[in-house]
Amino acid sequence: MAKKLDAKTVFFVGLICSASGFLSPPLALGMGLVFGLVFAHPFPGDSKNLAKFLLQASVVALGFGMDLREVLRAGRSGFLYTTLGIAFALALGLLMGRLLKVGNTVSFLISTGTAICGGSAIAAVAPIVEASDEEMAVSLGTVFILNSIALMLFPAIGWAVHLSQQQFGLWSALAIHDTSSVVGATARYGAVALVVGTTVKLARALWIVPLSLGTAAIKKTNGRIHWPWFILFFCLAAVANTYIPAGVHLFTALQTLGKLGLTATLFLIGTGISRTTIKQVGLRPFLQGVLLWIVVAALSLLLISRGIVSF
Repeated sequence: MAKKLDAKTVFFVGLICSASGFLSPPLALGMGLVFGLVFAHPFPGDSKNLAKFLLQASVVALGFGMDLREVLRAGRSGFLYTTLGIAFALALGLLMGRLLKVGNTVSFLISTGTAICGGSAIAAVAPIVEASDEEMAVSLGTVFILNSIALMLFPAIGWAVHLSQQQFGLWSALAIHDTSSVVGATARYGAVALVVGTTVKLARALWIVPLSLGTAAIKKTNGRIHWPWFILFFCLAAVANTYIPAGVHLFTALQTLGKLGLTATLFLIGTGISRTTIKQVGLRPFLQGVLLWIVVAALSLLLISRGIVSF
């Protein structure tokens, strides 16, 4: 009973410190990871649901700090290499999954999460391919573990190879799975990197829609499509920020709340990575996710650093 009470206390202290801005995004994630590995989670289901809601609400709140023209520019300028990048990641991921003898559904979910936007993409297509709870857990576990590594590793690499803030924001958006981790890494790198990374990642996340429709058409299943409505609300927030100057003070406050919400989200995501999760992922799916992620990250870094791909 004491151990259970201690776990609850530590959880709430960590969540409050993260949501109040007392912890930076990397520290919040690190504290969450430590909690997940040391304690048995007292609220696993509620924490997962809260993390999903907070991520989407925080992304919408960040929209109040975005210029719609920049969001549209990100989608327009990156259309070609986004299309090619997603197609490449999906094809390579499925090939790796076959070579490593990973289950077809798990392989597709990991490839989709790497190609587009991590957990959001997996959650969108999983009902369409009728993925089981175990297949969802394996896929999400792989992506979340790699997200945690990327959040710590990417800024160090960016500084080491002297990426500009624009370059780092673009690289993070193309090579880090989840929006929350993109925000965490780019916020650490700089304000410009945060704007570029967020706008490009959300423009990229729009590809969930055609991928979901295409998957439903190919699979011919009755699975329900989960539309990413929060992206629409993000765009509406950007419209308000761009064309309603009178609301600048309110919009600034909402943007600040969005940043705090994302920090709390990172803590919650960290608490969901337990020793059980790591064991459940298994070697082959995790190896597929790691190898695919390394290829995508290295190739996109090369293209960006040489100016072949730019924002």
